[in-house]
Amino acid sequence: MTTLTKIGNSQGVRIPKSLIQQAHLENVNLELEVLENGLLIKPVNNRAREGWREDIEKVLLKNSALEDEAILEEFLNDNDLEDWQW
Repeated sequence: MTTLTKIGNSQGVRIPKSLIQQAHLENVNLELEVLENGLLIKPVNNRAREGWREDIEKVLLKNSALEDEAILEEFLNDNDLEDWQW
């Protein structure tokens, strides 16, 4: 059992470590949901974006590899500098 604790203008709840571990709430973002007779605390479900960053990076690397080669080739080609006076 626990009670509300004043934290500035708000109030907080101290949750025993054993409950946090059992509920898998350690080091995760939490979602609060008001129920008819209380408050539900649960971890945020971020699975929809799981692996999203890696997938985007793969696509960018795959598509930019060809573009980079063309850009590098253009920069490394100094044929147009023959007429340039230094």
